[in-house]
Amino acid sequence: MSSQASSQTSFRGDAVRSPSILPGIGLCLAITLVAMAGQAVEERIFSHPYVEALVLAILLGIAVRTAWTPGSRFRTGIAFSAKQLLEVAVTLLGASLSLGAILASGPALIGGIVGTVVIGIGTSYGICRVLGLPARMAILVACGNAICGNSAIAAVAPVIGAEPKDIAASIAFTAVLGVLMVLGLPLFVPLAGMSDHQYGVLAGLTVYAVPQVLAATVPVSLLATQVGTLVKLVRVLMLGPVVVAFSLLAPHLPREGEHGAAPRKGGRLAFTKLVPWFILGFLVLASLRSLGLIPDAAVRPLTQCAGFLTVLSMAALGLGVDVRVLARVGGRVTLAVTGSLVVLVAISLALIRLLGIA
Repeated sequence: MSSQASSQTSFRGDAVRSPSILPGIGLCLAITLVAMAGQAVEERIFSHPYVEALVLAILLGIAVRTAWTPGSRFRTGIAFSAKQLLEVAVTLLGASLSLGAILASGPALIGGIVGTVVIGIGTSYGICRVLGLPARMAILVACGNAICGNSAIAAVAPVIGAEPKDIAASIAFTAVLGVLMVLGLPLFVPLAGMSDHQYGVLAGLTVYAVPQVLAATVPVSLLATQVGTLVKLVRVLMLGPVVVAFSLLAPHLPREGEHGAAPRKGGRLAFTKLVPWFILGFLVLASLRSLGLIPDAAVRPLTQCAGFLTVLSMAALGLGVDVRVLARVGGRVTLAVTGSLVVLVAISLALIRLLGIA
């Protein structure tokens, strides 16, 4: 029993070696197969899937989680599927993208992405403070909203000395809202008459996590996926400078009666925390593809593998979302995060129009 308990609590170092990941992966795989079967039925009846397997996997995962909370024996595998397998999928996607697309995007778009992140952080922080959220929690919400969701929250939290309860509330709501973004953002294509290129830029600027950009763009087109991933990667690269900036500002943040510990001193984040390994992997494969070192015959299998892993990971993401968390995080947090996201979408749409992206 002791070895089983230790394997269930070893989420990081032993996740890959421990057999305890198998039940959770098996559950995600079962949902994935049902979702893919559902898409196949749609294609057979309508000749086109109106709801992609990727979206079905999220909805099925949420439905399962709402009706039944998976036990501890499933949790490690679900977490592994939602994180590590999805990171592998993002890495493999790099094989389908030429770095020529980055050069073609031009300095104006890159500058616009940087400006969107900076304005997004500032406006989101202001909204949170107006609604009465503590300064450190406002920073967590702002960075999560403007950069990359939970990853940004986890990276910024230690350098500003954020309280655990604030971190938990920020991450919990980000998980729920992130899924809602994945499901709702594709509606902009028909409702706003957006091109695939425009939608890719919008998704890259607004969706929280890199893997979730795949979920929001794959149902639209390959072009939208490539553009969205590229824009999102540039956005994620802003995490390093933002963390450094807040580490300098942390000693000057108001305490406002908070009970949390003071900002940690001397703590340094590893390079892989500022630039995750899967982004480096994505760029390596994209570079190899650009140099012609990845043959055309290998691109399709790699893309298909990435697609399957993405659907599997979306099932895990759905299983990790408790819709009842909305009632627990509080009205002010709900309003702050939602308002910040609406502002970010508005800024992104304005940037697309300003740059004349077609």
